[in-house]
Amino acid sequence: MKLEIYPLAKALIFDLDGTLSDSLPVHLASWHAVCERLNCTFDERIMVEMTGAPTLLFAERIVREQKLQIKPEELVVLKQQEFWQKINQIKPHDTVIRLMKKAHGTMPMAIGTGASQMSATLQLKELGIDHLFDFVVTADDVDRHKPEPDTFLKCAELMGVEPKYCQVFEDGELGMQAAETAGMLLTDVRPFVTDPFTNS
Repeated sequence: MKLEIYPLAKALIFDLDGTLSDSLPVHLASWHAVCERLNCTFDERIMVEMTGAPTLLFAERIVREQKLQIKPEELVVLKQQEFWQKINQIKPHDTVIRLMKKAHGTMPMAIGTGASQMSATLQLKELGIDHLFDFVVTADDVDRHKPEPDTFLKCAELMGVEPKYCQVFEDGELGMQAAETAGMLLTDVRPFVTDPFTNS
């Protein structure tokens, strides 16, 4: 089995965190650091269950489960600041990036991510691939996030390609649901990237 572009694909859409960027260990470290400052515990299972969701949804769940006396929006700020300070620790998922670079210039390509615009911009620059995409759609650009299809449908609209001809590369369950709901071609990249939860 190898990572490949489907013959029907006329455009490519890539998730960012966990797909192009091996950022999950940095997200985990950031959440742990923030929760330690707030005297609470971060449950790592949240990352598995909610990969692809915007940070605010993570924050709302943590505040609710940990009964924190802080607004979710304030927790988002703390976490994002921690993550941005650690941005130089993210690493590329080389297999996915190699495929993306090989396809560059042959068809439209977009990023469809649940990350904020700032987080996406910083990661793409850190990885040195910010100039390779025609469009970047972030959590700031849509009202309904993964597993709703809006992120990927906006990518398709911007690229001018029908959803059924867009191939989505994803590692998160929510993102895969979004791609399927959008009627797009879906590739689960998890077999081709290192899983930070198993250290494989």
